[in-house]
Amino acid sequence: MAIVGRPNVGKSTLLNRLIGQKVAIVSPKPQTTRGKVLGILTLEDAQIALLDTPGLHTAAKGGLNARMVNRALQTLADADAALFLIEAQGPAIDTAMRKALDQVKAAKKPTLLVINKIDAVRKHELLPLIERWKSEYDWTEIYPLSALTGQNVEGLLPALIKHLPEGERMFDKEIWTDVSEQKLCAELVREQILRQTEQEVPYSTAVLVEEFDETEREEGKHGLVRILATVLCERDSQKAIIIGKGGSRLKEIGTLARKEIERLLGAKVFLQLHVRVEPGWTQSEKGMRRAGYED
Repeated sequence: MAIVGRPNVGKSTLLNRLIGQKVAIVSPKPQTTRGKVLGILTLEDAQIALLDTPGLHTAAKGGLNARMVNRALQTLADADAALFLIEAQGPAIDTAMRKALDQVKAAKKPTLLVINKIDAVRKHELLPLIERWKSEYDWTEIYPLSALTGQNVEGLLPALIKHLPEGERMFDKEIWTDVSEQKLCAELVREQILRQTEQEVPYSTAVLVEEFDETEREEGKHGLVRILATVLCERDSQKAIIIGKGGSRLKEIGTLARKEIERLLGAKVFLQLHVRVEPGWTQSEKGMRRAGYED
């Protein structure tokens, strides 16, 4: 089941809330998610595979942006059903929203309209919004909730289960994502870059885990995992911003990311970060492959 919508409407927050684990990174900046992220929720009578996707946006003329939108549309095409997220306080249906809606309609999938962030509006403001959106598409359901606070989220599950195909479970009940630990760790570092740096920097960065040594974790020696990661950016000026005066910002990024990684791995972590300039990597196939964004 694909979770789709415009950038920054809360898709990743909803996925994390439903799974009960941090599967997808979250930041206030749009286009945080770059590829599909699978979260698996196993219940007594059902197993729901939820796919978070990059935001559907119009400024995707090439390079990484275009790849992100294509990945979202491909995920939508492959899904059994979709959740189309909008914000309760969001803008009117403008050109960008209309294009995203048309992309969802073209997929011809059973689609639930999820109105997110209802904690930010009064109840009487929801009814006109629901009526406005009812006329836009033949939604299977319209469901208001708050992914951030959890309000109404639990009641969404029966609506999702109704659209699942019958069959055997595809994943063991202990599995909650197919994303590797190394990739999750890289994303947690990138999350802090998004949160700690200026507007021009986050979209030109990627994080590669070069070394992931869990020997001491496996042998019970203090439960330590050693991680060496490289932060890619496109210009020297961006590198300077990421590092900060005297290395202060890179240190802060590493400290905050390490805490999240330790929570994920359940072990102590030694995290070492380096920053490297790769000019134009977001615009070339070779650069995107080097940064770990494979088709």
